[in-house]
Parts: sequence; C-alpha cells; structure tokens
Amino acid sequence: MSLIGKEVEPFTLQAFRQGEFVEVTEEDFKGKWSVLVFYPADFTFVCPTELEDLQNEYATLKELGVEAYSCSTDTHFTHKAWHDTSEAISKIEYTMIGDPAQKLTRMFDVLDEESGLANRGTFIIDPDGVIQAVEINAEGIGRDASILVNKIKAAQYVRNNPGEVCPAKWEEGGETLKPSLDLVGKI
Repeated sequence: MSLIGKEVEPFTLQAFRQGEFVEVTEEDFKGKWSVLVFYPADFTFVCPTELEDLQNEYATLKELGVEAYSCSTDTHFTHKAWHDTSEAISKIEYTMIGDPAQKLTRMFDVLDEESGLANRGTFIIDPDGVIQAVEINAEGIGRDASILVNKIKAAQYVRNNPGEVCPAKWEEGGETLKPSLDLVGKI
C-alpha cells in the first residue's frame, strides 16, 4: 500500500542533534517541509557517503524551508558515537533519529525484517505532515541529495500552484503543465 498522501502517524523517539540528545515526534514534521532519510546502519560504508551528501545540501534545504532527519535502527547513543568518530558524520547538523524498536521504520514500511535494518528510504513530507514523495533503494544503491532538492522544489511548486504539474526533468523556473482536456494526446 502506498504511503503517498498519508499523514505521519504519532511517534516519539530519541535523537542526536548537534551535540545534544533530543526527542522527535510527528509534530516536528508539521508547519514546515521535512525530509526523512532512512539508512541501514551506523559505522557502515554507503551510509556515511549519503548522510554527508545530505549535509552538503542542508543549507539549500534550510533556504527552502525544509528540515532534514536521518533515521536508522541504531540508538541515539550510537549516532553520537558515530558523529564523534567519523570525519564524514562529524559534519552533520541535522537530526539523527534512533529507532532501535523499529517503530518508525515499520511505520514507513522500510524495515528489512530479515536483517532488522532499514532500507534506504527517502520521504518528502509537506507542512501538514503528509507524505508527498517516496523513494526506496536497495542496500547497495546510494542516493544523490541534489536530486532530492529538485524533488522538493517541484513538490513545493505544485503545492503553491494548484492546477499545475511539473513534467519530467523539471527544474525551478522551468515550464509546467496545466492538465486539461486540451492537452490529452498532445504531449
């Protein structure tokens, strides 16, 4: 079943953010755009490259009014230890959610039941706390945060411009479409 259009269900989890332990709930996803990025595990191989790449786009995300969160089934304590020992992870300013009971990974349907780890899932959540985009990759396929930024820009454009849609390879300032009977069969 698709999670597109679903509101994030209630949860409360511990997280690590900029040297502190914090609590994160579904309410944190309301009132602004959010990106939730699941990854398999701390102290691994592809994961730090992805999380560092997300950090490299964090200033751009903030300019767009987007808050970023990463999540694995590790604890918030493990996130801190990884942050303290990894050059790539030490750069991270966004919130790293710990989900050792697998509540959030199950809620977002990214739990690999066999390993007990999260799949590589990316979710764009609108200011109402509703999921607008989902991407799930196999364990060995890393993500590109610059593509995520374009998806967020498109999601924001569509929300702010009812009746318009963004075609393939749309970039900010590009042509959009207004679906109508006149367009049927002409694209």
